[in-house]
Amino acid sequence: MLAGISSDYYLRLEQGRDHHPSAQVIEALAQALRLDEPATAYLHAISQPPRPGRRPPARERPSRSVELLIASLPGMPAFIQGRHLDVLAANAMASALAPTILTPGANLVRATFLDPAVRDLLGDWESVARGVVARLRGLVGAEVENPRLAELVDDLSARSEDFRRLWARHDVDLPTIPSRTFSHPLVGRMELMIETLAITDAEGQFLVINHAEPGSPSERALTRLAGIAAGEHLRDA
Repeated sequence: MLAGISSDYYLRLEQGRDHHPSAQVIEALAQALRLDEPATAYLHAISQPPRPGRRPPARERPSRSVELLIASLPGMPAFIQGRHLDVLAANAMASALAPTILTPGANLVRATFLDPAVRDLLGDWESVARGVVARLRGLVGAEVENPRLAELVDDLSARSEDFRRLWARHDVDLPTIPSRTFSHPLVGRMELMIETLAITDAEGQFLVINHAEPGSPSERALTRLAGIAAGEHLRDA
């Protein structure tokens, strides 16, 4: 017996012969397997049939008000992240911090595994890669057959052995990332704090803001980067 469930019923679950186990069964399994809160929530999500009318639009769009908000933060890299970790919008500071990653239209998972510059920019790449894959699973939840997700996973599986390895682990998490180290080619090393805020009227979208400890070398580096970003903006205007 596992968590009060017969071995025959557990085998049926493993083989996919019972598609909709009760919430009580899922909770018992999660406790028996010692799953953490994000993994338990994911298990509940994938065990239930999708509710009609809950699918997100094929193309996510940021709201105009949030775009204006991130533009009003000239000294802080800020961007809007979608449910498949697409960068939906980014201010000039975000693009100056990571031009090939934090640019509207980029995908954070794709950039992490396919862009060599990411390994130079971010410290502890393996930890970053594990986190981005686990976050992708956590965000898509039960929509594992979503065409956008399938396209992304198929492409990365074909092009990156590291992605195939980490995707096969089935890690699920929506981690809070308190800080991250950036090794910027123009202003040097920065330790930036990260705030990830859910956008309540856009399911799966998050506002991500990077900022530095006041008076720190990282704040001074960020100020220099702001000057560079402002100069580039003036040249483009």
